[in-house]
Amino acid sequence: MNQNTKNKLLPLTLSFAVILLDQITKCLVVKFIPRLTVFADDAVIEIFEKYLRLIHVRNNAIAFSMGSGLSDGLRGILFALLPLFVIIAVYVIYFRNNEFTKLQRWAVCGILGGGIGNLIDRFFRPEGVVDFVDCYFFGLFGMERWPTFNFADAAVVVCGIIFVITFVFQVKSDRKNNKKE
Repeated sequence: MNQNTKNKLLPLTLSFAVILLDQITKCLVVKFIPRLTVFADDAVIEIFEKYLRLIHVRNNAIAFSMGSGLSDGLRGILFALLPLFVIIAVYVIYFRNNEFTKLQRWAVCGILGGGIGNLIDRFFRPEGVVDFVDCYFFGLFGMERWPTFNFADAAVVVCGIIFVITFVFQVKSDRKNNKKE
């Protein structure tokens, strides 16, 4: 196996780790935390008072519950099949592209792991994706609390930010090098 192939395969361990940690945490939440309802007094576990809590909610839409009003069939196509095709396409691009930096490869694999983690829920949890991290948001943007999320969501956001930052620095560096030539 050549070095280029090794450089592409090693970051896949992050995808697997994200999927594994995401599914383990979701299974623990499902087993030990009752779903949050008006009547479930024991459904909120405060970690840092009101600032960080664990709760058990389900999201049958996408980020910020967008699309929750769509029909089940349309949601299934938009939020399960479409992401599946996007994930496959990104993996194909990932293996064909030789321009990503090492950090960008790790970031892409973190994003893909998070995407697959939530996709597993969409296919195997008919009630919706398990979300459980609930953070106080200090009333910013009119929100007292940030929308509840899970480990996969966090991986997508953190790795997405890392990817964008490295991409911006790469573009700046390329421009600087082109001016020198």
